[in-house]
Amino acid sequence: MIGLAQVYLLAGLAFAAFALLSARDDTNPRRWINTAFWGLLALSMLAGDRLGDLGNGVLVLALVGLAARGLERGAQGSDAEARRAEAARHGNRLFLLALVIPLVALGGTLGFKHWPGLVDPKQVTLVSLSLGVVLALAIGMAWLRPRPTEPLEEGRRLMDAVGWAAILPQMLASLGAVFALAGVGEVVGQLASAFIPEGSRFGAVLAYGLGMALFTMVMGNAFAAFPVMAAAIGLPLLIHQYHGDPAVVAAIGMLAGFCGTLMTPMAANFNVVPAALLDLADRNAVVKAQVPTALPLLAVNIALIWFLAFP
Repeated sequence: MIGLAQVYLLAGLAFAAFALLSARDDTNPRRWINTAFWGLLALSMLAGDRLGDLGNGVLVLALVGLAARGLERGAQGSDAEARRAEAARHGNRLFLLALVIPLVALGGTLGFKHWPGLVDPKQVTLVSLSLGVVLALAIGMAWLRPRPTEPLEEGRRLMDAVGWAAILPQMLASLGAVFALAGVGEVVGQLASAFIPEGSRFGAVLAYGLGMALFTMVMGNAFAAFPVMAAAIGLPLLIHQYHGDPAVVAAIGMLAGFCGTLMTPMAANFNVVPAALLDLADRNAVVKAQVPTALPLLAVNIALIWFLAFP
């Protein structure tokens, strides 16, 4: 059965290739830091289940140490002028390759359920997404006919540009799980109960929505904020005490958290990396542009929880 192991294998092989290409790049003054960083990330994906808790913990600390030393952009792959010429020649048809990935992900998510036993039903979306990446790569190779190593070189170029922020979502999601196991949600719930009026369902909804956004702004990821706020307010108050629909509370609560993602530099992969890639003078320009959209969206999501979770 195809599942998460195959997805990790595919990602691990890609990062291993990035590590090898970094090691060969003698134009990069920090090539061995880049090599070690992408190599350790590949190791975590290829053999993380065999390293044990201690081994994975040491690996994460090593990644943090390497990130603190700073990664450096390597050689820029194919010539920039050549890339621009190819882009001008193919025009907007290049976006068809990008559309292959979500279309295959959607089709696989809906279609694999008709072939029971082929794909792990818990991981069907990730497997479909990975299949879409592989299919888009195959179509691109057949259509554009680049050098065999060029996709990996361009992938490394992109990952070097993003740097350590590429693994920030996984790190922050893990942090959220650690916070939940440590009982942070219960502590937050006790603090919130002091401010929520007794018996006020709207107060609980407001605290939950605002809490999701604020915790996301602090932690940089709604997936890290969700287990904390669910344990603090979502489960004990909205679902158990006021009998709210768990699906609505969870799904729209995540959307409220994503509003916080739009307003924080802690979500570096979304808000800081684009500013760096576009060479913007203001590193917070993306955040400032998104705040006027995020605040009304947050208000709408809080209203949706109020009207939809309690029929």
